[in-house]
Order: sequence, then structure tokens, then C-alpha cells
Amino acid sequence: MSQHTGNPTNAYTVPSVSIKTAHTGATNKANELGMRTMQERAYAKRGEQYLLIKSPPASGKSRALMFIALDKLNNQGLKQAVVVVPERSIGSSFADEPLTQFGFYWDWQVLPQWNLCNAPGVDEVRVAKSKVDAVRKFLASDDKVLVCTHATFRFAVEELGIQSFDDRLIAIDEFHHVSSNQDNILGTQLTALIARDKTHLVAMTGSYFRGDSEAVLSPADEGKFETVTYTYYEQLNGYTWLKSLDLGYFFYTGPYVDAIHKVLDPTLKTIVHIPNVNARESLKDKHREVNDIMNHLGEWKGVDPTTGFHLIATPNGRTLKVADLVDDSDPAERTKVLSALKDPKHKNDRDHVDIIIALGMAKEGFDWIWCEHALTVGYRSSLTEIVQIIGRATRDAKGKTTARFTNLIAEPAADQSLVTEAVNDMLKAISASLLMEQVLAPRYEFTPKNAGAKDGFDYGPDGYQENKTNVGVNEATGQYHVEINGLTTPESQEATRICKEDLNEVVTMFLQDKTALEQGLFDKEHVLPQELTQLRMGKIVRERYPDLSEQDQEAIRQHAIAAMNVTQQAKLEISKTTDADGQLSNTALLDGVRKFVNVRDLNIDLVDAINPFEAAYSVLAKSMDEKLLRQVQAAIESKKANITEEEARNLAKRALEFKKERGRLPDIQSADAWERRLAEGVAALARYRAQAKANEAKKNNG
Repeated sequence: MSQHTGNPTNAYTVPSVSIKTAHTGATNKANELGMRTMQERAYAKRGEQYLLIKSPPASGKSRALMFIALDKLNNQGLKQAVVVVPERSIGSSFADEPLTQFGFYWDWQVLPQWNLCNAPGVDEVRVAKSKVDAVRKFLASDDKVLVCTHATFRFAVEELGIQSFDDRLIAIDEFHHVSSNQDNILGTQLTALIARDKTHLVAMTGSYFRGDSEAVLSPADEGKFETVTYTYYEQLNGYTWLKSLDLGYFFYTGPYVDAIHKVLDPTLKTIVHIPNVNARESLKDKHREVNDIMNHLGEWKGVDPTTGFHLIATPNGRTLKVADLVDDSDPAERTKVLSALKDPKHKNDRDHVDIIIALGMAKEGFDWIWCEHALTVGYRSSLTEIVQIIGRATRDAKGKTTARFTNLIAEPAADQSLVTEAVNDMLKAISASLLMEQVLAPRYEFTPKNAGAKDGFDYGPDGYQENKTNVGVNEATGQYHVEINGLTTPESQEATRICKEDLNEVVTMFLQDKTALEQGLFDKEHVLPQELTQLRMGKIVRERYPDLSEQDQEAIRQHAIAAMNVTQQAKLEISKTTDADGQLSNTALLDGVRKFVNVRDLNIDLVDAINPFEAAYSVLAKSMDEKLLRQVQAAIESKKANITEEEARNLAKRALEFKKERGRLPDIQSADAWERRLAEGVAALARYRAQAKANEAKKNNG
């Protein structure tokens, strides 16, 4: 853990979670074919018709695709490869690469006329005709690779028909832009391509979810994809230089430009993302905001004529080079700044630029390896966007040992009568923070107690012990094996895959469930943990995987809650540890997991009885005014409805399980709060059924 100091409100401090890594250097080591770990893993599945690569920013997805595409073109009989990227600037990631120099069999080459990201003209219907014509000519040619934007591909499919892409590889970068929603054209086109089944698809994403809680693919289509997962944890662990990543949110009052200097450290290479002009935090004058930020840094000394960077003299005698990507009033000047930032001659020059201030840019696909701090003003409604922003700071670079992400959030004022909007922003920021902790955590492999030691896992100095709750770690794969007594195991192959690979998707949906967040954080006295862990999470799993059996659904629910609660409880254990100076110590997450597990015999009832937001609440309670906290709690509590029929039905189901285990029905007078809640659910369901019966009788009697 690390702490910000000197809060601008002079009242509250919010600790940030710190992820420490092993920095083994494995991420950057290449095999005899020139492939890094993730690329080797993806290449091993190159024969799959449908392949989904889930891997963080900067892990080498572009090159992984080159290896796979070249094999499909040379060994698997495919005619051509079409690489589809969300915006033109990302097209440069797929420029020529002399792969044979590093040991591979073929070089990657894109003829200039087939990199449509470099072609003039924006991707709109009225000017896209020439690009669609280019796609038509490419498909009729003997050339092998074309690169275009999502928009160009959509127009081409609409005009040329999906059959034109038979026997070809379609590779879609930043796949989270696709959605199963019928209004998403690219999503419906992919569904049609999959139904026709004559195309190979490679989908790549640096994010594990869309930002709007919409599914990327329908479960039926997603089931056809073979998944390659390379986690943030593995990537960071394998870096040579970067040792830790800090994530924190920081509250401020008043205009953000008066508070930003408290968290903007001019000695750190920083990307500042200012709020959109429509956001609550915006001062509605983006140019003034940029000027105010620069004024806080020091005295303006003019603009470098070559790069277009602002030169700022700091009080300690340094001259900062600041790139302004917000000012779009002079297209030529903006192009000069962008070109200077992308200049390959300066890619490895740490002193080329110090601070970048951006509004809608410098997120996805933006590569500045020296960035140490991503500072974002205002919450971002899209969790995907936050992952992408954090990805800007997580590149490995010589001498860069720490990276951080700070979200500067407006604190709801305690004297406001309407705090709803501010609370919504806060909930989204907390949700994003919790999700990033989950994304950054290792992959868990949960098994029932006494399942036995797993190959490749280290169970500590005493080794694996029968009849104890064991925790093992596999450094090579970045996995933790945690035993939980009474854990339900999945019965189908698909549910087993979900429990191993897709728990983050399930946790994401839970963290985007506003009711769960509100009740878990602010109505703890009236909401039992099991209402969140069993009922809310149970509902989410049933809706996401309706075709799976009840046992599989329950197994996925238990695994997802365990993944979240083990991470959060480990964080709480770490927060209790202080070093000799009284500072929170940077204990590795594994120590926290072991502490949480070893002090008790871990069983699924215990996991279900923990509020998943307990750790987040402990941070909030330290960082929010008590009067404000009570005000927010009252607002949330007043919204709580009676037991719905669906909740009553689910409680009654849980009551039946209770009866099987205990030989009696739950008692409404019980001292145990969850048992009382189950009994209330049974009574409520009886009332709903009696009401339905009475209504039916009334209808029959005319």
C-alpha cells in the first residue's frame, strides 16, 4: 500500500493498492522463433479456426497475430489476411516486421497500397467508397495482407457481402469494441461470418470486458472460440524493470485545477487526462484548464519550434517539456506535436517529453514506454477505458521501477441535499478500482479441500498438508491454488473453462450491478453478505449462462465470489501490516492470501458470509466525512424495496438446501441473520403464491 499526502481538502487521505511484482524478466525473453511468452502461448493454438487472445496492453498482441497469420497463409491454406483495427493510428502496429531476423520462418509484409490506415480520407460513408474499392481490389489480387479500420471493414462487408471473405483470416484488434447488441453492426457481421463458418477469426483484446456491461459475443458464439489468456499479473511479474503498480482514487473539493498539483508530481513522466467538456468535473473551458495545469507546474517559457512542446521552467530550475493534445485550434500545430510524440528516433529517449495533457487521445494503442503516472480527472463510465489508460503506464522501460494510476474524483459536498450524481460517480470509480485489483490479481484455481497438490505449485516451506486449507503458487503461470472446503465443482467442460479463464467477466458484471455496489458499500447494516454473494451473484450467473445446469451455475457463482473475496480479504490483511516507520508495508499479495486463508479453515459458507465490498468500505470510511457517509447511507437505505418475487423464489431455493443440510426449515426467530432471511423468503414466496391463487380464483369466478 502507498499513501498520497497533502490532500487538497486537508482532511482525508485515500490509500492506493500497490501490486508488487517478482520482475523475473521472463516477459521480455524470446524463444528461438523470436516469440515472447504470450506470443508462444498464442502460436501453440494457431490451428484453431476461432481464436480469442485476451492479453494486456503492451504484451505483444500485434506480433502474436503476425506469427499466427503467416502460418495460416503458408501452412493452413488460407488465401489472405485482413487485419481490422479501431482507429487509423493503431494501423502502425501492423507495419512490416523482419521476423526472420529473430528466428521465424517468414517476414511480415504489408504493401503500402494495402495499409488503408495510411490512405487519405476519414472513415465515413460518403468518403469511404475508395477504401471499399481498395478492399475489393485486394480480395481479387494475389497479395496476402490488408490492414484497415473497423469502419472500412463494416462498409466493405455491407457492400461486398460476407461470402467475399471466405477462406480468409479476419483479425480484429481491440475486440471489446464489438458487441452482441443487434445495433452493433460489426457484431452482427461477425455473427453472420461465424454462422457461415468459412472464415478464420482471430480476436484480440487488452481488456477483458466491454465498458458498458454489454456482452461482446453471444454465449453460443463465444463458445466456438478457443481462448488464449495472458494476465496482467503474469505480464507485470515477468518485467525486467517495473516492480510495482499503485492504483488510487483521490477526492477533491472545488475546481479540480486547484487540487491537481497535489497529485501531479512534475518529476514523474505523466499523462494527464482532463475531463470531457460535458463531465461534471469540467470547467467548460478546456484551453483554460490546460493553462491552469501548466501554471501550477511553473513559468511558461514558450514553445519548442521543432516539436511544438510547451517549455515550463519549474521553481527548482528544471525545464519541463509538455505536449498539449487538447488544443485542436491549429491542425498544423497539432500534427507537429503528434508527429514529435510518435517520432521513432525518440522512442527510447526518456527526456524527449515530460508531461502529456490529453482529452480524448493518448489512451488505446498509444505507446509511450516512459510513462510512470496516468492521472485521470473525473470518473470514466467505461471500465475498458480505465484499463486502457492504466495500460499507458504499465510499459517496461529501463530504470522505471514504479507505475501509478490516480483517479481524481469530486467529493460530494456534505451540505448538498442532492448527492445522487456525485455518489454515482464515486460508485463507478470504486467499481473500476475493485475491478482493476481483480484484473491485476493472479488467476485462481479453486478446488475442494484435500484435492491434492498440483504440479508446478509451491505450497510454502511446509509443503502441501492433508486436512489443512492449502495455498500454492505457480510463478511460471501466475496461478494460485486455493483449497475451499465444501466447494462445488463444475461438471461440464464449458463450466470448467469459465471457472479457469472467465471469472473476471463474471466479477465485472457483479461490479457493474449498481444495486450490489450501493447495498454492499452503504447499506451494510440492513443487507446480509449472502444477499450479495448468493442472490445477486447467483442471478448474474444464471442470466449470463442460462443453458448450464444448476450445479454448473452454482460452481461458477462460488468460484467468482471466492476470486473476489480472497483478493479483497488479502488486501485487508496487507493493510493491517505496518513497517518499522509505521507506514503500510508493500507486502506481496500472496502473503495477504496466505494470512487470510491460514488463520481459519476456509469453507464456502465462510466465503459467502463475507461482504465483497468490505475492504472498499474500510477505505471509504477513512476517506469520507462521517456526516456525508451517513447522508449517503440514508439515501441508499431509503431505496431498499421489499423482497421481490424473484428474490423470494431464490431465498426459498436456498432454504431447501438449508433443510437438506440441517434436517429442518429455517427459523424466523433464529439468532442467525441469514437463517432469518431465508425464513422471510419462504414466507414471502408463500404470500406471492397465495396472492396469485386468489387472483386466479377471482378471474375464474368472473
